[in-house]
Amino acid sequence: MDNNPTTGQCLCGAVKFRISGEFESFFLCHCSRCRKDSGSAHSANLFSSTAKITWVSGEANIKTFHLPGSRHMKSFCFNCGSALPISQPEVGFLAVPAGSLDSPIDIRPNAHICCSSRANWDEALASIERIDGLPG
Repeated sequence: MDNNPTTGQCLCGAVKFRISGEFESFFLCHCSRCRKDSGSAHSANLFSSTAKITWVSGEANIKTFHLPGSRHMKSFCFNCGSALPISQPEVGFLAVPAGSLDSPIDIRPNAHICCSSRANWDEALASIERIDGLPG
């Protein structure tokens, strides 16, 4: 990532944010909690211990769910449900859902993690048909 801030927003555009600083890691997590959060095969989150987030608009629209008895959290726009960053600057933690970003990033995923929890249908996906738009 260069010195230009990274920008992102929710689907409805109510919540907008800007991130200054570097991402240190990018993980695709297959744990059952992240699969439920994303509704997909895995979550895709970028992490930083030093980057800073600025909420440009809509901070009042952010809700955060903390799963009791765990460190698992998810922030989202209460209007459209889009996943949003979680910032805990007091402990040096920023997690950013990759899909929430509008800016290109130059970090690639470091690893698939929690693969022992992977969905049984998440196998050999590279071999299925690829369609550039919606199926017709």
